[in-house]
Amino acid sequence: MDSYVLEFRNKNCLVTGGAGFIGSNLSRFLAKNGANVTVIDNFSTGRRSNTSDFEDLGIKLFEADISEQEQTSTHFSDIEYVFHQAAVPSVPRSIAEPWLTNNSNVNGTLAVLENCRLNNIKKVVFAASSSAYGDTEVLPKEVSMKSSPLSPYAVQKLAGEMYCKTYFDNFGLRTTALRYFNVYGPYQDPNSEYSAVIPIFIKKALNNESITIFGDGTTSRDFTFIEDVIQANLRAAISTKSDGHVVNVAYGARFTLTELANKVIENIGSSSSIEYADFRKGDVLHSLADLTTTKDLIDYKPKFDLSLGLSNTIMFYKK
Repeated sequence: MDSYVLEFRNKNCLVTGGAGFIGSNLSRFLAKNGANVTVIDNFSTGRRSNTSDFEDLGIKLFEADISEQEQTSTHFSDIEYVFHQAAVPSVPRSIAEPWLTNNSNVNGTLAVLENCRLNNIKKVVFAASSSAYGDTEVLPKEVSMKSSPLSPYAVQKLAGEMYCKTYFDNFGLRTTALRYFNVYGPYQDPNSEYSAVIPIFIKKALNNESITIFGDGTTSRDFTFIEDVIQANLRAAISTKSDGHVVNVAYGARFTLTELANKVIENIGSSSSIEYADFRKGDVLHSLADLTTTKDLIDYKPKFDLSLGLSNTIMFYKK
């Protein structure tokens, strides 16, 4: 077991949005490695099926809305590390419902930070988003670049980053914001109209249905497997160098959506065809992370390239 994982044995950890894709994987990993885990989720986007093993793992689950600061304050008592994953994580949904998503993604984050301040939390790790960069002519994207959000979701996540920084500067609350790049893996929902691209592609391929790509297929992404995201969260939580900073979390390679679809089809042995539709508003054209700062500040070492991560993910969905 890696030494950074051992740091969480018998530590009290709170995961907001712990019924969601990333939050449930993180909660499960922490509990299996000896942490005392509490989860808050209002199940607006989180799924109860993601929590089916929580009781057996000793994870305490509370159904509550993190934007209700006073009502949720008691859950932050005696907690050392807070992993703030709760969000409505969808660019299209933020365009369709900007008020609703703003309440979760901005007001919710402010409420979490305030509860962390009031309860003297040791460290807060915030799930930020690479969508904050927008479209940049220069690749890879690195954290010193000017932010240029293209959607309400991107604006909301950028606001969360800035709140984290100001809580560190003004109150001494230790925070690190992790800009996730296209996270995928087991327990990701393939059934919503707002679902991420990889679970949708896998579901279509398993059913031998046509796969729809928005745009001409040359849109590219830096896909990040969930276990690398968990590694980044844990490393950021124990890092003092990353206090007050924003860091990228990715693998550090990019693939076009056509390349991705072909990899999924080939891995599954599917007869799915690929179809193309109009480009969606708010979507970024190209995404690739510079990991120099990440490696320096949290000693991050991504382990899962797209082929390995896809293989593990497809195996999960086949089950």
